[in-house]
Amino acid sequence: MMFTQAVKELVMTAQAPFKSCHASSLAILPDGDMLTVWFAGSKEGAGDSAIWYSRRHKGTWTLPIQLATADGIPHWNPVFFWKDHGELVLFYKVGQLLKEWSTQVIVSKDNGYTWSMPVELVKGDRGGRGPVRNKPIVLSDGTWLAPASTEDGIWKAFVDISADQGATWIRSGDIWIQELDYSSIEAVTGSDIPVSEQSFFGRGVIQPTLWESQPGKVHMLLRSSEGYMYRSDSSDSGHTWCKAYPTPLPNNNSGIDVARMDNGVLILAFNPVGVNWGPRTPLVLRASYDNGHTWDDEFVLEDQEGEYSYPAIIADGKRIFVTYTWKRENIAFWQVTL
Repeated sequence: MMFTQAVKELVMTAQAPFKSCHASSLAILPDGDMLTVWFAGSKEGAGDSAIWYSRRHKGTWTLPIQLATADGIPHWNPVFFWKDHGELVLFYKVGQLLKEWSTQVIVSKDNGYTWSMPVELVKGDRGGRGPVRNKPIVLSDGTWLAPASTEDGIWKAFVDISADQGATWIRSGDIWIQELDYSSIEAVTGSDIPVSEQSFFGRGVIQPTLWESQPGKVHMLLRSSEGYMYRSDSSDSGHTWCKAYPTPLPNNNSGIDVARMDNGVLILAFNPVGVNWGPRTPLVLRASYDNGHTWDDEFVLEDQEGEYSYPAIIADGKRIFVTYTWKRENIAFWQVTL
C-alpha cells in the first residue's frame, strides 16, 4: 500500500486569539464536515490555557471558538470520541499539576454546535482517568477502551475500560518499564521544547495509542523517555497487560498515534527521532502490514526546522486524516488517500 494523494491545510488562516496552541484531536461529522480541537493560551500550563475548536465546512475552517475555560486553571489534551448513537464526546484535562489532573467530559448531540456542561469522568479522581491524549477505541464486543497514563516521577500507562457506554469505568493495572532505575529521577535540562516544566521531571512510558487486532487481542504503543517506543499486549480485552517492552521505533519523548484501517493495516504518525526530549521534526506516517511488528512505506508530513508534534490520526475507508501541532502557532490538517 502506498500513499497516493494528499492535501495539507492550516486550520488558522488569520491571526489567532492566543499565543500558543498544542495537542489537537479530530472528528469526522456525518455530513462530511470535520472538527478539530486543541488547547491554547499564552503557553503550555499557563492559567489562561483553554480548549478551542474549529469546524471544516466545504473545505474552509471557521475561526477558532473557545469551548471550555476556567479562570486561572490550565486546560490540557482534549480528545474527541463518537458514541454509537450519534453523540460526540469530548474529554479534556483540567489542573495546575499533571499528577493532579481532573478529567472533564462534555457531550454534543448536534454535531458540535452546542455542548453540555462539563462533568467529571470519575468523580473525585485526581491524576487523570480516561484518555490522556489519544482516542479511545471500541472493541469488537462493544467495550470502550481509553488509553491513559499518569505522570508522577515514574511514568506509567493503563487503560480505562467501560462496558456501559461510558457510564462507569474500570481501571486496568499499570503498564511500565520495570527494568529502569527510578531511585534518583532528575529533571531533564537543555531541551528547547516549550512544554510545562513539570514534564521534564519524570521517566518511563505515557500516552498509549491502542488497536484491536482480533477479538479480545489489544495492543498499545507508548511514548517513552528511553529513545524508542515501547509496546504492551493484552489477550483479555484490555483487563491485563504484559510488561512494557521496547520496539525498534525511535521516539523523542513526544506524542504518537495509530489508526487501524478496515483491512487491518496500521498507520502510525510520529517523529522518527531517537533522542529523549529531542527535536520534534520530522513528522511522518508509516504503515504496518503485520500487526505493528515492522513499519515501512513512509510518508513525510513535515521535515523543516520547527516543532511538528502530537499527531492525532483517524481512518475512514481508504482515507487517513491527521492533525498536529504546527510550530505551536497553528494546527495542521492532512487528508491522505491510500
